[in-house]
Amino acid sequence: MIRHSSPISGVAAHEDSYVATAGYDNHVILWDQRTRVPLARVAHDHLANQCAFSPDGRFLVTSSSDYSARIWSVPDMRLRAVLGHHEDDVEMSAFHPTEEKVATASRDHRVRVFDFTGDLLHVFSGHTADVISVAWSHDGREIISSSDDGTIKRWSLATGGLVEDLDLGGVETDTVAIGGNGTVYAGNDEGELIVLRGGERHFVPAHDAGIKRVVLGEERGLLISLSYDRTMRLWDVSAGTPQLRDSVALPPVVWPRTCAFAAGSEIVFGTFGDSYHRYDFAKGLWSEDPVAPTWGLNAVAVHGDSVYTIGDAGTLWRDGEVHAQPDSLCNFLTPVGSTVVTGGQLGTVFDALTGAPVHQHRSPLNCAAAFERDGRRHVVVGAYTGEGVVLAESDDGTLEHVRDVPLHSNAVKGVALSGDLIFSVSADGGAAWHETAGLTRVHALAEAHGMIANGCVGLGGDGWFASVSRDLVLRLWGPDFTSTEVPTPHRHSLKCVSADEQGRYIAIGAYNGRVTVYDRETGRWSTDVRPTTSGVSSLTYDSGRGVFLASSYDGAVHEVAPDASRTV
Repeated sequence: MIRHSSPISGVAAHEDSYVATAGYDNHVILWDQRTRVPLARVAHDHLANQCAFSPDGRFLVTSSSDYSARIWSVPDMRLRAVLGHHEDDVEMSAFHPTEEKVATASRDHRVRVFDFTGDLLHVFSGHTADVISVAWSHDGREIISSSDDGTIKRWSLATGGLVEDLDLGGVETDTVAIGGNGTVYAGNDEGELIVLRGGERHFVPAHDAGIKRVVLGEERGLLISLSYDRTMRLWDVSAGTPQLRDSVALPPVVWPRTCAFAAGSEIVFGTFGDSYHRYDFAKGLWSEDPVAPTWGLNAVAVHGDSVYTIGDAGTLWRDGEVHAQPDSLCNFLTPVGSTVVTGGQLGTVFDALTGAPVHQHRSPLNCAAAFERDGRRHVVVGAYTGEGVVLAESDDGTLEHVRDVPLHSNAVKGVALSGDLIFSVSADGGAAWHETAGLTRVHALAEAHGMIANGCVGLGGDGWFASVSRDLVLRLWGPDFTSTEVPTPHRHSLKCVSADEQGRYIAIGAYNGRVTVYDRETGRWSTDVRPTTSGVSSLTYDSGRGVFLASSYDGAVHEVAPDASRTV
């Protein structure tokens, strides 16, 4: 049976005929919408991020982290063209409303237009950060793009130039849709819907966390907004200004990254499972069709003499055996005293060893680091909304919430401890240092990395840290807050970083399954291996065996020696 083996990051529907899903298993699946039976499966060379049908339903375009978009014929899913020339991930692609053209949005800061043979027709440059979303005007003469640089830009296909540059105050805007009358709807990281019409801007408070997707169903007069506050809100836009029609809590299996209007009153959603989910907004009911879990791993940790892993299914494994069921996709595992802390998409901090919830935050959780303060064990958990959620061990050994500390204005992607400093990195490339004693900020750099930072680690106990970014550079940070940049051998996005206890060996894992180890003492790359063709999701150092452990989206844990020239 054709199914996804990793979360579904993109979904599209065409009338009442087909649904397409794009997944982090690199696969794209075409489904019969009426029967929900999978019809065909094709693959990219890296994560499949989004998909979209042509207006007539004869073609599907898919966007991938393999730096390409691809056009497939429907329903046989034969490859029609590869849209190359990108220098980074392609986040989204959109068909021209009437002509055989496709526009793409890439993390290389550019918008491109191709024809159906794969020939590059236009390159639009001007964004200063990753371009996340792209849409055509209804007459096909213009393209709208949104970017992490906090702007929405309007481009002319005829002149090949910029028509309008809308500065939204530097707040990141991941998603945009455009109506037939030229009205632009966007969602930003502050949970606001932005309506741009006739030179006017209207900001509508919509969610308690960032909006990740807006979808316009113009023939229905409806707009969907999806947020990391784990709600879908349905807006009536028939009169112009969005009026809230319905607010729906998302089931734990739904990933609030993608959705699409389908036949009738159905909406289809991407999930953390093996197939898509459905909601009938007329009846207010979720489908009872089962969505089975996927078994990719997102985190690995060593606690005591055991190796623990957790991932998409929210199942905690101890030495290969099921140990507990937090039942939520979890992104990290951090030992804190006698327990292990985890959390993820639901915004819930769990005691991983028991599966019991400890604290509920308002947005998903990415990472954590343990530290001591006033003789008590603490942990700070990095959130998508930029806070550090601080918990402390109580007298009976349980964890209790202390307070939230503002670490960044964007998603916290990594947090680490060295000495009496907590170091954190953000999705906007920033870095910050906080002291453990008062949890006060002692230093910050807004542009510490050239692109999105994805992880950090403490190097020993004297205030040294390392961080990695999508710019493929390893940065070594000294106690004076300055960095040494070390170019890495990697050619694909860096996902995670870890170090041994002394901070000599630094391991880096990438989305293409490659792991390298940098030896700070010799200044050379002592290990360069690719233990899996799936992405490496996290790394930790097992001091007992003297190896790094790499968890992977393939569901396995791979051992990596710090120095490949030595026998471990």
